[in-house]
Order: sequence, then C-alpha cells, then structure tokens
Amino acid sequence: MQPYKRRLRQLRLPLFLCQLRMARSPRTSQNNQNNRNFRPIKMSPPPLAVREKLREERFGTVWKEDLHDVFVDVAPYYDRANYFASFGLWGWFLRNFMSLIELRPGQRVLDVCAGTNAVGIALLGREPSLEVHAIDRSAAMQEVGRQRAQARGLEIRSNIGDVHVLPFPDNHFDVVTLQWASRHLRVRDLFTEIRRVLKPGGRFHHCDMLRPGNPVVEKLYYAYLRGSLAVTGLFFRSGSAAWGVKKYFIDAIELFYSADELSQVLSELGYRDVVAKSLLVGMIGMHRAVKPMANGTTE
Repeated sequence: MQPYKRRLRQLRLPLFLCQLRMARSPRTSQNNQNNRNFRPIKMSPPPLAVREKLREERFGTVWKEDLHDVFVDVAPYYDRANYFASFGLWGWFLRNFMSLIELRPGQRVLDVCAGTNAVGIALLGREPSLEVHAIDRSAAMQEVGRQRAQARGLEIRSNIGDVHVLPFPDNHFDVVTLQWASRHLRVRDLFTEIRRVLKPGGRFHHCDMLRPGNPVVEKLYYAYLRGSLAVTGLFFRSGSAAWGVKKYFIDAIELFYSADELSQVLSELGYRDVVAKSLLVGMIGMHRAVKPMANGTTE
C-alpha cells in the first residue's frame, strides 16, 4: 500500500466537502457581507413543527441562487475533493449506504440529487439489469456523472430539474435513493414527492450529514468542519464566489435533523418500517423507509 493511502486509512476523521465548494480567499467584501447575513444558531434546534419553515426562511436564497454556482465549480473535482477531505472515508460511506439497499433484477430505480452518479454506478455494479434514472439540478454535475457511467459501459438516464417536483408518474419506482443533499432542500416537500413516485411497497433509502444530537459532539464537530472546509478549498483552489456559503454549510447542519428526528419526519409523512443507521456518533445518518400498500401493510 502506498504511504499516503496508508496514512489516509489511519486518519479516519469526519472531514468532508459534501457538495459544497470552497474559495481561494475569505476576504472579499461581498463574501464578508454574506457571512454576516447568517446569525448564530443555538445548539438546541427549534421544534420539528416549525423546523422546515425556519430552514427555508434562513437558507432559501442560498438554495435557489448560490448553490447552482457551487456545483458548477466543484463538478470536475467533486469526488476527488471529498475523498481527500474525508481522509478516505468517502468510499466507506458509500459502501455502508449500498449495504442497506436490497435490489432485485429488473427493478426501476431513481437516484435523486444524483450528482456525479456515484450511487447509480454502484447500484448497476451490483445488479446490471436495473433501469436507473438520475435527477439533479446541476447539469455540470450530471455531465461528469454521464462521463463516469459511459466510461464503465453503464446506462443511467439523466434528468435535469427541480427535485421538489419530480417529472415522473405516481407509483413508478421500486427504489429511490438520495445521498448528501437533503440539508440543501425542503425536506418534507421532497420526501412527500418521493413517496408519490414510489410504488406501493417500494423503498426509499436516504443518507446525509446530520446533526449529531449530543451537544459536546456537535461543538467539536462544527469546530472541526470550519477548519476543514478552508483547508480543502485552498488545496483544490476553488472559485472565490463560493466563500460566502462557508458559514452556511455549518449553519445548515446545526438547523438540520438528528437521526431520530428524521425517522419521525418519515413516519409523519406516511412511510412505514423506518430503519435508521448512524455512523461517527450520529454525524452521518442512513435511513430506509417503505411506502405502504393500499391496505396499509408493507408486504
């Protein structure tokens, strides 16, 4: 094993980019103004009943405007940057996620916020007979994903658009996956839309960075991420326009859900058999949920 790879495996720490680019310089006046727009968030988040409303009020402009430019810049080196920033854990996260997904030959699968098609490629690697569809708002990310799939001789049907309004009929997919994106989306609207396009008995698999829930872990986690984002951005020489979302990246996690809270949200939206798995003391959460049959069962 090469020395640097051995070192990466020894330093398995929760440091990752997760669909955000960084900037060359933190000291432009515009970026400083953007940072001032985000007020400190208390360590105890608001109740679930008002969480989504507050998230959209606070971050809606970033979601609609700023993140598009982030993905345009980060697309060419997105996977390499995340592997670097996570000290090799990036592939481990994907393998853990894949281990929870049950597949059968010929199933129709949708990967939401597909990015560079890492999930779709992994799914087809396990079951080549799948019909895999991908949707993402970023044409730049999907172009990289198309090239990656094509290089492996795989077909993934790409769609560019708003994932809150999926361009598919009701009861259409056997499996829907979503990884590394919910923090930047209207969760309840999206999960409801995913439930619509799932067939009765179909399964939704979700993975994202979550709020750990333990105050001590949270403080250490956020402090670590603040430093790690800067290091990764400088190493990959990301564009300067994205520095204004650096603080957003931390704030979005602080106002997001813990694993238990996300399980509750899924249940409230009508999913059944909700199962959660946490990694790294709750920093990463994975969920599986089933759309019930017409009679209310999941079989």
